[in-house]
Amino acid sequence: MLNIREAQINDLPILLSIYNEAIVNTTATFDLEPESLEKRKIWFAKYGDKYPLIVSEWNGEVVGYGSLSSFREKAAFNSTTELSIYISSAARGLGIGTALMSELIKRAKEQGFHTMIGGITAGNEGSIALHKKFGFTLAGHFKEVGYKFDAWQDVLFYQLILPTE
Repeated sequence: MLNIREAQINDLPILLSIYNEAIVNTTATFDLEPESLEKRKIWFAKYGDKYPLIVSEWNGEVVGYGSLSSFREKAAFNSTTELSIYISSAARGLGIGTALMSELIKRAKEQGFHTMIGGITAGNEGSIALHKKFGFTLAGHFKEVGYKFDAWQDVLFYQLILPTE
């Protein structure tokens, strides 16, 4: 059974494990070295209120997480948010990404955001398909902006303008 809830500090070890798995095995993040629990505690403290950090549980076990964060520092960008979703490799294909994206969009609307941005490394077809499923459209393609796994990586920016209700 799938459950989405607020992340809690005691979730941090599994969130770190999921993120470090992505660092070591994928281009979903451009971090190159696994992070420490201490560094992730600082990251965790940035979330709350306007910028939620949520987890997905599958049969009571945390298998993924998603967040909304500031898109840019300048005040003119305050109505735009950037989303992130990470799922354990063992839980991909179970609908976890769909559930997390649904909840993040709902929360972005509740917080009054106008636009959501997803930055995706080119070639991450699963993430691209997830964003398209929810109506995100390609807004930009930055070529060779990251270097990981001995290759230049492109980054695609997908955008969803949230409907005003």
